[in-house]
Amino acid sequence: MSVKAGKHARELMLKEYRGVLSTHSKAMPGFPFGSVVPYCLDAQGYPLILISRIAQHTHNLKQDGKCSLLVGERDAQDVQAVGRLTLLAEARQLQDGAQMEAAAQRYYRYFPESRGYHQAHDFDFWRLEPVRGRYIGGFGAIHWLDQVALANPFAGDSEVNMLEHMNSDHVAAIAHYVALAGLPSQVPAELVGIDSEGFHLRIGQGLYWLAFPTSCNSPLEVRQALVVLARAPVWPTDGKASA
Repeated sequence: MSVKAGKHARELMLKEYRGVLSTHSKAMPGFPFGSVVPYCLDAQGYPLILISRIAQHTHNLKQDGKCSLLVGERDAQDVQAVGRLTLLAEARQLQDGAQMEAAAQRYYRYFPESRGYHQAHDFDFWRLEPVRGRYIGGFGAIHWLDQVALANPFAGDSEVNMLEHMNSDHVAAIAHYVALAGLPSQVPAELVGIDSEGFHLRIGQGLYWLAFPTSCNSPLEVRQALVVLARAPVWPTDGKASA
């Protein structure tokens, strides 16, 4: 397995926040059924989705949890020349109370509008546990990946504390990140996620992932990386943001 390809596949999952979920049709046996779903990555780096109990794809998953999630770079002029990932996975509905609470806390940060319809309607959290991935990084760059996900070492209280601190005390620094990355600035940005390789900003209804200059393994290293970015005149990595 190419380590570089695995990193690129993982970064693609982080940069994007919606994909095509393909399930085995219950109504039309033998046919695949595709639907668009938003997602964010949970503490294990697995795609986390919130889906209605009456949706066709939910009926399909309850019968057969084997599925795939296709994630591709959006707004590309030539879709065959850019990265895309087909993640083969086993979908599992979250049943444990602590898991559901952690999922809700994370998902609401990324998709705050979901709080209303989750509480008012019959929606449940599911996570897609990766089995294998097929990553295509452009013409001729094709890889089967046995390991795609990377656990988030900060998931939980550590991440929440860092996010709250940045959003309450370092608004100017966040605005600087937005300017450096050339992201939309019509409305204020908010940090909604931090992982070892970067962080997510929510601007309006758009989500953007920005890479740290180097991988971070502790809150102190995250703080140092954010300080470096806050003082940088230009973005110091070749990582790109995605809307």
